[in-house]
Amino acid sequence: MALRPPRGRFKVPEEPYRINERITARQVRLVGENVEPGIFDINKARAIAESQSLDLVEIAPTATPPVCKVVDYSKFKYEQKKKQKEIKAKAQKVVIKEIRFGPNTDDHDFDFKLKHAISFLKEGAKVKAYVHFVGRTIVFKERGVNLLKKFSEALADYGKLEMEPKLEGKRMTIILAPLPPKK
Repeated sequence: MALRPPRGRFKVPEEPYRINERITARQVRLVGENVEPGIFDINKARAIAESQSLDLVEIAPTATPPVCKVVDYSKFKYEQKKKQKEIKAKAQKVVIKEIRFGPNTDDHDFDFKLKHAISFLKEGAKVKAYVHFVGRTIVFKERGVNLLKKFSEALADYGKLEMEPKLEGKRMTIILAPLPPKK
């Protein structure tokens, strides 16, 4: 038997702003287009909004008195969502590329992985390089430290060391961040 949600108990998402009759303050600071800014009684502010066939939206409830804007609420919500999307799009996304070594990595493999790391740093991604110790190779910790230090020194022109070699379980890790572009 399938379980169904109880009837009539759907939660309506709460509006982020108080509008019209939901505003509880007695006096409000009124702003908006075609409105003379000032402090008005709540009933007078509602009447001004109604006369323009618009909504009274409380945009700053913590101010004294609260700030209300005369605006079309659905258009206002749309613009707020659009602003949030733009902010999110402008936020820089951090990309981390991983490069794995063994404690006995040969020079050719090292150079090959170094070239990849250089291209990752040029693209603006961070590089997480680690030495993975399998089985009894954990006794060669100093080889791992030397390998990672050599790797970070070889990349000094492209990135800066963000985290020193650190052993976590069977992995010794460093993180390199790209240098800011030169002007």
